[in-house]
Amino acid sequence: MNNENVKIKRTFMRDEAYNILQEWIVIGKLKPGEKLRDQELSDLLGISRTPIRESLLRLEDEGLVETQANRWTLVAPINLSEAEDIYSIVKVLESLALEQGIINCTENDIQKLELINERFKTDLEQGDKKAAFQADNEFHHQIVKLSNNTELPRLLNTLKVKVQRMEIYYFSVANNSLESYHEHKKVIEALHAKDLNKARATIKANWENSLSRIQKKSEKQ
Repeated sequence: MNNENVKIKRTFMRDEAYNILQEWIVIGKLKPGEKLRDQELSDLLGISRTPIRESLLRLEDEGLVETQANRWTLVAPINLSEAEDIYSIVKVLESLALEQGIINCTENDIQKLELINERFKTDLEQGDKKAAFQADNEFHHQIVKLSNNTELPRLLNTLKVKVQRMEIYYFSVANNSLESYHEHKKVIEALHAKDLNKARATIKANWENSLSRIQKKSEKQ
């Protein structure tokens, strides 16, 4: 872990500490299996140990941190079998979002999705892993927003964090093969045609293929 100090504001320290630690786990700055010491993290962020401990408890609830009482706290390992469970849930929830939202999809929504997907393609081609994953997340977030169902983003939030962590871990360099970009295009085409069956099939295929790409990559590591 880079020991460069990152000072944060005193206000909302708990939330800021949580957000920073979550991001470090997701992007791999804090690696799977790495031990977490609250005093070290406290010194690193320039805050007391209390908000650090509270943040680690939240991260443990989310499955990103594991603890053994009075012995150790560490970054949770990445479990490929867990990926199968997560991806299966996400694809069902996003299919539901399409079912509820396709009627709401406007030309403006289509244009937003196209712009995000083109940015995704550019980021992939440039090898900008972080930006590519952000664009991918934004694309799927727009899909979920179409549903106008406020519970779906809440249900998906923690799952999407785990998805992003797995994909960043297994793809040390952004995947420039562009499969996901072309899969996104098929989703957009289905939305434009108001073809619900095709929209559901294409979004499910995108998540199934993403999982398959991770599984293939893990076999090579």
